Amino acid sequence: MTMIEQIHRGRRHSPPRLLIYGTEGIGKSTTAAQAPNPIFIPTEDGLDQIDCASFPLAKSLADVEAALRALITEQHDFETVVIDSADWLERLVWDALCEQYGASSIEKVDGGYARGYIHALTHWRRLLADLSTLRNQRGMCVILLAHAKVEKFEDPEHAAYDRYSPRLHKHVTALLTEWSDAVLFATRKIITKTEDGGFGRERTIAAGLGKDGGERILRTVGSPACVAKNRYGLPAELPLSWPALMQALTEQPQPVAQPHLRLVGAEQNTNRKEH
Repeated sequence: MTMIEQIHRGRRHSPPRLLIYGTEGIGKSTTAAQAPNPIFIPTEDGLDQIDCASFPLAKSLADVEAALRALITEQHDFETVVIDSADWLERLVWDALCEQYGASSIEKVDGGYARGYIHALTHWRRLLADLSTLRNQRGMCVILLAHAKVEKFEDPEHAAYDRYSPRLHKHVTALLTEWSDAVLFATRKIITKTEDGGFGRERTIAAGLGKDGGERILRTVGSPACVAKNRYGLPAELPLSWPALMQALTEQPQPVAQPHLRLVGAEQNTNRKEH
């Protein structure tokens, strides 16, 4: 077959690659557990209260790689693979590098000078290659979960400001953000109001939080407040639930999905507890 004969025309109908990050207990794992027939690769302990299939807790990078290899080579009916979480996986990558180089910390790998963080990208690219194989050859949706951190962003056009980002090294955040079809920030929608604080001063307080601390949402578009993006033309804000996300994806004029991704109803997993 010639190169001209290999040209692809039109959109590609592939399952999504999602990076969902947020604060502890916001509901990231619960949301991922609502995806089509998911299998979790846990790198942190915290799935006890969630009804899901999972590999044993990964205590090394080799454990994660073995789980991915099993999903690639062995027969199964799983439709979604979930890494829970990417920031704990990063620690396993660092541990592997420290063992390889006989170093006491990632800062001292290969003589220091940030070489450890550069070497870590090689492992991450190999992991992403395996996840791409699952997506492209096995038709699996890929979800990476991560915790959030507040970082100072040096904006060349404006004064520096704080924003939420995945709790990962900046090189890994850049790599995962580029690779993912959507980077989604899970948070609570908080409404504030100003009231008289006395002595001629005003104070700002949170209002209308409700018993659960505020409506849980996904932010899908980057802003000064958070790192986010999507390739699907999603609304800037969505409810934090898999059915709501899939509804938004299927309403857009782009291919997200194979049929099984469209059949996820809100009735699934309604009894699962938040994580």
